[in-house]
Amino acid sequence: METHEKTGEPTQTPTPTPTILVLNSGSSSLKFGLFARSGGDEQLLLEGSAEGIGRGDGSLRIKSPDGRVLVQEEDVLESQTDALQKLARVLAEQKRGRPVAVGHRVVHGGPHLRTHQRLTAEVRQRLQDAVHFAPLHIPPALALIDEATRIFGDAEHFACFDTAFHSTLPARTAQLALPRRYAEAGVIRYGFHGLSYESLVARLGADLPPRAVFAHLGNGSSLCALQNGKSVDTSMGLTPTGGVPMGTRSGDLDPGVLLYLMRVEKLDADALETLLNRQSGLAGYADGESDMQALEKRAAAGDGNASLALDAFATAVRKTIGAYAALLGGIDLLVFTGGIGEHSEEIRKRVCEGLAFLGLSEGDSAGKVRAIHTEEEKQIARHCRMLLRAKAD
Repeated sequence: METHEKTGEPTQTPTPTPTILVLNSGSSSLKFGLFARSGGDEQLLLEGSAEGIGRGDGSLRIKSPDGRVLVQEEDVLESQTDALQKLARVLAEQKRGRPVAVGHRVVHGGPHLRTHQRLTAEVRQRLQDAVHFAPLHIPPALALIDEATRIFGDAEHFACFDTAFHSTLPARTAQLALPRRYAEAGVIRYGFHGLSYESLVARLGADLPPRAVFAHLGNGSSLCALQNGKSVDTSMGLTPTGGVPMGTRSGDLDPGVLLYLMRVEKLDADALETLLNRQSGLAGYADGESDMQALEKRAAAGDGNASLALDAFATAVRKTIGAYAALLGGIDLLVFTGGIGEHSEEIRKRVCEGLAFLGLSEGDSAGKVRAIHTEEEKQIARHCRMLLRAKAD
């Protein structure tokens, strides 16, 4: 027991608050946060990201909640497991203690995993069986789960699914216009970015009006129509490739385009996957460039292809908002989130052009259009804490 340095009397060492480590796995990035519960909610202790995984320009950054940079490494990161090993080392150096739980963001769990839950051998196998639903995301997520289980073997591990929020979709939205046997096999609209949308619902609380549209715009982009806080429609479908054009993903296409590519170009499934997920979207319009800041600079300098990419992206988002306005009977609140949604004033302006008839305009004084930071990691930590309590009960 420690003693007080002035009185010499024994003092009680504060018991560390149990922490939860959240791992947010993307196709070429890994975001993470360490949380402890305080003041009735999860509070961030550390956060960071590993970018450019698998490329020559990889970086690892870890900072405190006040923005102080604790670690900044410019290094080649071969995989997410490589980034996780470095993160575990930093947590040990920071003397943050071992997390009691690790929460994993999982993009897609297929038809059988639609609720946030503890990771078991059976759940992992179901994820393995669902790889074809999100081939860009699930394999690195599985590798990360395996490595995290090895490093933090004494912690509980939980899977939190982006598709869970959209389990409220009505049949007219979820079921595709295909023979019923496909729906029974799990070929339906799942929707994604659900953890982002959940975090916005939690953050807005009582300020969330009955009719809202959320636009999560980033390298992957989607929109969601909400009625009384529940998802009733969303732009992504069976996989994260559908919806509006994205950084390197095509978004929705006439199915005849795929038939053309198969018959004329002789593309097989793997070649189609590469084309639609890695070479299309903004990159397709702008000769391989998918970074929004770079596109805005090129467009400002008179680059016609970059201007086309911005215009096509903003138009697709605006059209989806218009469709959701018709579905909801109006829009009380439009929220932009995600890297592009939060930080690109140019895109928000382009999207809102022509939406004045809905009472929506970028920078409006009525507060019907807002840019809000998404808190996916905090939302995952909340779910993990609830699941821990449920197990204890």
